[in-house]
Amino acid sequence: MPSDSSLIYDLPAVTLRRISVSEMSNNVYVLTAKKSGVQVLIDAADDAEAIRDLLESATQDTPCPLELRAVLTTHAHWDHIRALPEFIGEGVQAAAGAEDAASIEHEKNVTIDRRLNHAEELSFDGIALDVIALRGHTSGSVAFVYPVEDGPTHIFTGDSLFPGGVGKTSSAQDFTTLLGDVEARLFDEFDDDTIIHPGHGDPTTLGAERAQLPAWRERGW
Repeated sequence: MPSDSSLIYDLPAVTLRRISVSEMSNNVYVLTAKKSGVQVLIDAADDAEAIRDLLESATQDTPCPLELRAVLTTHAHWDHIRALPEFIGEGVQAAAGAEDAASIEHEKNVTIDRRLNHAEELSFDGIALDVIALRGHTSGSVAFVYPVEDGPTHIFTGDSLFPGGVGKTSSAQDFTTLLGDVEARLFDEFDDDTIIHPGHGDPTTLGAERAQLPAWRERGW
């Protein structure tokens, strides 16, 4: 029986669970709606068996039968999509940034059902998420925003924002684009208590990172 060690937030309408998989220590997240049992998986990075255990562990979180409804991918890099084919198909929607979708389809021989653009909304019977494009780490990188009434917002940023800096970029232009998006679309729009859930490593808050923005821009990566 899976333990509840993966449970990191028990929110009013959903639970949030996380595991780290693979030699790259990728974070895999699952949101489970308490009133419907619907689940949304973010970044099926690797280790399908561990991810299945993660999904199953949410039986403790709802009296309803669990139903995986969607797998959301923050970006197309190989280490975030290795288990993707194991979880999508009939009844389970695959979604990724529009500019990354073709690359994912080619690499994993899958179909991306929904190509996401900035400011779109996703809704899955008790789980509502906003899409924010954060271009630069890849051209189609996206973050997923889960707002909480009377509590901090949660944002799943993939490899676009970590504690201590933005994600790796391959050119100065990409860095400028990424930092610009992160500043305008995250730091300028959300409160300091907003919780950032990155693609690798521990969570942080916008408030903990805000003072470092000038240093990030100066160092250029």
